[in-house]
Amino acid sequence: MVEKIEKTDAEWREQLSDLAFKVTRKAGTERAFTNDNYPKADGMFHCVCCDAALFDADSKFDSGTGWPSFYQPKDGDAVDEHEDNGWFMRRTEVVCARCDAHLGHVFPDGPRPTGLRYCMNGVAMTFKEQV
Repeated sequence: MVEKIEKTDAEWREQLSDLAFKVTRKAGTERAFTNDNYPKADGMFHCVCCDAALFDADSKFDSGTGWPSFYQPKDGDAVDEHEDNGWFMRRTEVVCARCDAHLGHVFPDGPRPTGLRYCMNGVAMTFKEQV
């Protein structure tokens, strides 16, 4: 089980940009094609809130959607998934397992080997290149 990190909204606001707070703490969404400029290097994508490792760069692919997309998380404990019936849709929300930051949604239209597309908000993650 992952040890949870909990902070008040005021504590998160001190740590995050306005957009990162809106996306990660209030389940917002950044505009498409505004935050997918990560290097195409070996490395790991981490939660912008708690620095938990979320997605290996090897699982990233170009979905054409304008958001960073991955076919699987780093491991089964990296993220949690919840039903999201907002915006008159039925989707599966993806959150950081460690701090419950909203990351994006997962859809069943991704590439092999999983067939899944983890469509993440770029502002919700940082990239650490493997050296």
